Amino acid sequence: MEVKSIVDDKKIIEILVKESYITDDDFKQAKEFANKNQSSPIDHLLTERLITRELLGQAIAEFFKVPYVDLKKERMEEGIFGKIPELVASSRGVIAFSKSDDGVKVGMVNPKDLEIIHLLEKRFGQRIIAYFITKQDLQDALVGYKGGLRDDFKEVIDKLQDKRINREERDQVVVDLVDMLIKYGHQNRASDIHIEPYEKKVIVRYRVDGILHDVLEMPKELIDFMVSRIKIMSNMRTDVHRSAQDGKISFELDKGKLDVRVSILPVVHGENIVMRLLDSKQQGLTLSSVGLTGEDLQKVNRAVKKSHGMILVTGPTGAGKTTTLYAILRILNKREVNISTIEDPVEYDVGGISQIQVNVKTNLTFAAGLRAIVRQDPDVIMVGEIRDEETAGIAVNSALTGHLVLSTLHTNDAATTLPRLLDMGVEEFLVASTVNIVIAQRLVRKICQKCRTSYSITPEEKDIIKTSVALKKLFKDKNINTRDTRLYKGNGCKVCNFSGYSGRLGIFEVLEMSESIKEAVLRKASNEEIMSLAIKNGMTTIAEDGVKKVFNGLTTFEEVMRVSRA
Repeated sequence: MEVKSIVDDKKIIEILVKESYITDDDFKQAKEFANKNQSSPIDHLLTERLITRELLGQAIAEFFKVPYVDLKKERMEEGIFGKIPELVASSRGVIAFSKSDDGVKVGMVNPKDLEIIHLLEKRFGQRIIAYFITKQDLQDALVGYKGGLRDDFKEVIDKLQDKRINREERDQVVVDLVDMLIKYGHQNRASDIHIEPYEKKVIVRYRVDGILHDVLEMPKELIDFMVSRIKIMSNMRTDVHRSAQDGKISFELDKGKLDVRVSILPVVHGENIVMRLLDSKQQGLTLSSVGLTGEDLQKVNRAVKKSHGMILVTGPTGAGKTTTLYAILRILNKREVNISTIEDPVEYDVGGISQIQVNVKTNLTFAAGLRAIVRQDPDVIMVGEIRDEETAGIAVNSALTGHLVLSTLHTNDAATTLPRLLDMGVEEFLVASTVNIVIAQRLVRKICQKCRTSYSITPEEKDIIKTSVALKKLFKDKNINTRDTRLYKGNGCKVCNFSGYSGRLGIFEVLEMSESIKEAVLRKASNEEIMSLAIKNGMTTIAEDGVKKVFNGLTTFEEVMRVSRA
């Protein structure tokens, strides 16, 4: 994706004229050329040598009161240069080129980008000294990165644009391109691959540990080839372009199989593709591995041992709810137990379980599928999501008649789940008598264990605690002295792609139904009162669980604040 400069071309021209770097005639000539050729007036000034690139950089740097650096004249310190991943360097326009006791010198297309300066300070553990560089300086410096995703794809994209190749050769190149996108996504631990068409280009982005990264920019004419190939792979109709389609790919890897869930949606400039990468086997998935610990883990284990009732997992989209349900199913999946699921889509293939895929076209909805499952003599039922009154009613009645029902809802916290069921038309006594436990969760990025280091809590983090009511109370209740507190962070290494994070884990609050909470439900108490009762009964909130994991060196304050409402 193109990096935005600190100023646009019009502003740059104004600066050059005002500071007498070019004359009014030079300006008029550049403007006329740009209008006639639909190009940049800056490119014309450089091409005609009316100004040098160095003078251009100095003019802009002086105007914004930052130093300019010509990277061609600098000796790039290899250990520093490679510390910023190519993906970050190209997307944010930053190049680290030198290090001293005063700090790390970084060339930036936008030296006023305080967000990236803050992130780099955390990565290097030193002050960042920002210098202005032009876009061309950036592109020249990026050549210093050897290999990488961009270089590996360049050859394939060049082949695809070659007008001399025949149709058969072109089709094979498209196959190679899509295969590479999926393989690289899997190798880089991406959970999703986004292929987004714009007016003149196509952007490919990977979501790694919950964060989207721009990884590739391609010519617009390639999108139709890619869409056709992905539709064929996922058994979609290739002649449908104005309707949303969903499909699934079973992708063969060197070691096993990767299930890819595909969604294609028509947008203004073509068809948008999102591919979710799923490890179909989920080996080693346990409640501990998803992040449940201590008393929370004991509460869930107690609920799993019950023969009937409801276990509900709640949180926003992408919070890992389905993964938690599958961890519970692994415990329950025994030969003497009949387990059936109704899902949209079926994310993981589990042996010994009857799994049903929702299909709206054949009227196989959650409600219809659940109604059919009940007649199949199940012991355990998993409903992918309770999203309407009919599904909620059938799920609750199934739990009441001797089945253990697992499902998810979209609510912000555990306490809100109970009033939400009442809003769906479920009667108070049914909610009170069927719900065993509610698990609310979020996902945070884990600190990379290969480059983890400890540090004293920063003034900024102390300010966060002071301004957060929940965190301030937590620190006071737990008698935590911030003055002597040491926290953990990842310095960045090859294992974590220099991000400081590797993998994700959940932070939880687990509401176990007590007599006081059941009584509150029967009188339709507010979610605030239910939350207060649950905390009084010993429930740990999401923020508290997150802070606990910060002190245990599993994640950072920044991550907990990002996903919680502390």
